[in-house]
Amino acid sequence: MTDRPATDEMPDADVIGYADALGELDGILRELEGSDVDVDHLADQVARAADLIALCRDRIGNARLRIDEVIADLDGAATTLDDEAP
Repeated sequence: MTDRPATDEMPDADVIGYADALGELDGILRELEGSDVDVDHLADQVARAADLIALCRDRIGNARLRIDEVIADLDGAATTLDDEAP
């Protein structure tokens, strides 16, 4: 028997944070780099890693959009202040 959680017991990629996803990816990578990789478990781990990578890319993309919006708002506020200056 193995002490690894079954795939359906792993947290859903949508409910874990970016840092947790990176930590889990690191664990999967260390496991896959080991010499005692369980081939039956390999496909599940690779699929989980793909889900986590997609989550991280999505979170980075969303953060980039939010940062761009904040910068645009700041630029707009600065322009408005410049227009109001005597």
